[in-house]
Amino acid sequence: MRIATYNVNGVNGRLPVLFDWLTSTQPDVACLQELKAGDDKFPVAAIEEAGYGAIWQGQKSWNGVAILARGCTPVETRRGLPDDPDPAQSRYLEAAVNGVLVGCLYLPNGNPKPGPKFDYKLAWIDRFEALAAELFGLDGPVVLAGDYNIIPTDADVYKPERWVNDALFAPEAKAAYQRLLDAGWTDALRTLHPDERVFTFWDYFRNAFPRDAGLRIDHLLLNKPAAKRLRRAGVDRSVRALPKTSDHAPVWIELAP
Repeated sequence: MRIATYNVNGVNGRLPVLFDWLTSTQPDVACLQELKAGDDKFPVAAIEEAGYGAIWQGQKSWNGVAILARGCTPVETRRGLPDDPDPAQSRYLEAAVNGVLVGCLYLPNGNPKPGPKFDYKLAWIDRFEALAAELFGLDGPVVLAGDYNIIPTDADVYKPERWVNDALFAPEAKAAYQRLLDAGWTDALRTLHPDERVFTFWDYFRNAFPRDAGLRIDHLLLNKPAAKRLRRAGVDRSVRALPKTSDHAPVWIELAP
C-alpha cells in the first residue's frame, strides 16, 4: 500500500502536475495540503475522473487539506484538529482507507517569529501532540502525513545557519517533533534513509532546486502497527522539476499487506 503526502501549493493551478504524478505513481492514498480553494472550488469531478475518491476541507485562498484514495472514497473519521486555536483555518483531516487510519495535516508556518503567527504555531502543535497521543495507541496502523513546517535537525536543511531565526527551525518546533519521536512515532523517511541528504521542499527563488538548496519539512509519522509494515519510502523529486509545479515534492511510503 503506497501512501503519499504532497503540498500542491494551489490545487486548481497544479492539476496537470497532480494528475501526471497520480498517473505515473498511482499512490493508494494521497494527502494534499495547501489547496488554496474553498470547498465549492475543489476539483472533485476531475479527481474522480482520474480514478480517485476524495474528501476535503477547503479554505478560500489559503490552507486546505484533502485525502484521495485510489478506487474508493476515504471514510472520514475526523474533520479539523480538536480544540484548534483558530478553527477557521483548514489544517487537519482524517480518514480510514483500506484498514489504515490516515491523518492529513498542514501545520502552521509560524513566521514571522516572534509574533502571533508563531504563537499560533506552538498552540496548534500542542493540540496536535494531544491528538497524536490518542491515536498512537490504536490497535491498527496509523499514518500522520503532511507538511509539518518543521525542519527536525541540521541534517534536514541545506545550510542550518541560515535558518536559525526561522519558525520552521525554531528550537520549540524541533523539540515538539522530537517529542513525537520519543513518544514512539516513526519518521518513515529518515528511518529508511538515516544518512542521506533528503529534501522535500525547494524555494522558487535563488535557483534553489538546481542547487539542491532544500529542506525536509514534509513527513509521514507511523505508529507501531504501521511501522512494522514499512518497507520503502522516498521523495518523487522529478515532480519538483516540472513546469508550473509546487515548491514541494511528493513524499511516499509503502506498507506491506
